[in-house]
Amino acid sequence: MEKLKRNFKYYFLGILFLATCLVWYAVLVESNDKLKVAFLDVGQGDAIFIEAPGGNQMLIDGGPNKAVLSALSKVMPFYDRSIDLVLMTHPDADHANGLVDVLGRYKVGAFVDSGVTPEKPVHKEIENLVAEKGIADLNLIKGYRINLGEGAYVDIVSPPVAGDSVDSNNGSVVGHLVYGNNSFLLTGDMEQKMEKYLVATGADIKSDVLKVGHHGSRTSTAPEFLGSVAPKYAVISVGKNNKYGHPHRETISTLNQFGVSTLQTDQLGTIIFESDGQNISLENQ
Repeated sequence: MEKLKRNFKYYFLGILFLATCLVWYAVLVESNDKLKVAFLDVGQGDAIFIEAPGGNQMLIDGGPNKAVLSALSKVMPFYDRSIDLVLMTHPDADHANGLVDVLGRYKVGAFVDSGVTPEKPVHKEIENLVAEKGIADLNLIKGYRINLGEGAYVDIVSPPVAGDSVDSNNGSVVGHLVYGNNSFLLTGDMEQKMEKYLVATGADIKSDVLKVGHHGSRTSTAPEFLGSVAPKYAVISVGKNNKYGHPHRETISTLNQFGVSTLQTDQLGTIIFESDGQNISLENQ
């Protein structure tokens, strides 16, 4: 009996030590004072995870399938089952399908989209899930600002108006993520027509990092647009050996002409940047 008591004491101390380690791990993770932006490797599609200083989290798009869940598990703490805000840029399958799995797995604080693009089957499924779970549902167009806390925010620079007159790609929600002196332009599948519109209107789109529109298709990344953004890095979210031939040679050539360092998820996997508001670092290097 005495031996059993001693063993129980050791087991109890072991469990207490493990619990203490987990608490400190959570404190250290949640107290991160940097902005983290992860372009998730979800194959031929888009999904971007953002964690602001202070811990607020945002997911932009969910890729084509449940691969987003595995990708998220690699950039979020294992105990974390909530995301403050989910944004769907537009309802194309390669951006939206995985959001069904995200909404099923995670507790989501709010769901936003533009309310502009034509409704597609997955859009209705997402709407039903949002309503069923009582998630706040909002529409965003140009002029809105999403405050992520600790000075980090996302300005919505496109689409310019509400309505259903814009095609799916050019109706993408385009966000300008800013933290201190650093910024990211997150473009969905926006094509050259809307890129040139942003340039013509004088929108604030200059950024350190550009998420290249439409997976590097030749229909996006106009030279005048790239000149206005003037990024140091360009990220192309794309699947290996995809049937569309993304990214197209013309797009890569344009990026090279502007001296932009181009990063692809099919080559590097998930691409993660961190910013302290003054400098950006790339974890993949």
